Amino acid sequence: RIPPLPMPESNPADQPKFQQLQYQFAAHLRDPNANPAPPDIEARRMKIYADLFYKNVAGFLAGAFPVLHQLYAEDDWHELVRSYYARHVSHSPQFYQIAGEFLDYLQNEHQPRDCDPPFLLELAHYEWVEMMLAIDPSEPDWNTIDPQGDLLDAAPVVTPWLYNLSYQFDVQRIGPSHQPQEPPEQPTFLAVFRRQDDDIRFLELNALSACLLQSLMDAPEKTGREHLLALAPQTGLEEAALLKFGAEILEDLKEKQLILGSALSS
Repeated sequence: RIPPLPMPESNPADQPKFQQLQYQFAAHLRDPNANPAPPDIEARRMKIYADLFYKNVAGFLAGAFPVLHQLYAEDDWHELVRSYYARHVSHSPQFYQIAGEFLDYLQNEHQPRDCDPPFLLELAHYEWVEMMLAIDPSEPDWNTIDPQGDLLDAAPVVTPWLYNLSYQFDVQRIGPSHQPQEPPEQPTFLAVFRRQDDDIRFLELNALSACLLQSLMDAPEKTGREHLLALAPQTGLEEAALLKFGAEILEDLKEKQLILGSALSS
């Protein structure tokens, strides 16, 4: 059963008549089975409104979370979407932010069902990240970047279109033919990023590469050498071997466009 629509902060009976009507109208659109339509509005017209609003939201969510949608039986998927639509109080009027509101609902309000996969939250987050990268308006400041710069003795510049992620499940492999019920022994480290041609890619990382990438993102002013030496205790490598190995990682990240170059001296 879908929980009731959250009540407004003030008592509806104390509001002006038109606001009471608006609330009743919205409550019916969000959950027609639990909330009667306002009086004096033709039932056929109200059904058109209700169907149109719901189908817009459901269609957007199916497009934003295509893998997750594909894994559910259609009735189970619509039960999930209807529950979100009926009970979640969104905090943004922007239509493209519906996906983020849905993710917030799954993380904080959704009551798990038997039909929900154990990787529900992680897969939903992964698909949300892909969508956010696709619409991210950020642009690199090429006036401050040397594309051919030294990645060891200067500060590597990380692309602004990047999420450095870790999951219990191998979300990048999940689909109809791969639906694990238990997470693998090792966590999954992923860099999800957008290339300069706007293609969204993911790169599987090991724990060391993930730590290095996070260090580059957290302290962009440091040189590549400083980042690598800070990781020395985790590697057990001597300095020369660490710098050689680390330089190869940095160059590989640059080739794949996770690193754009090095920062120009001011």
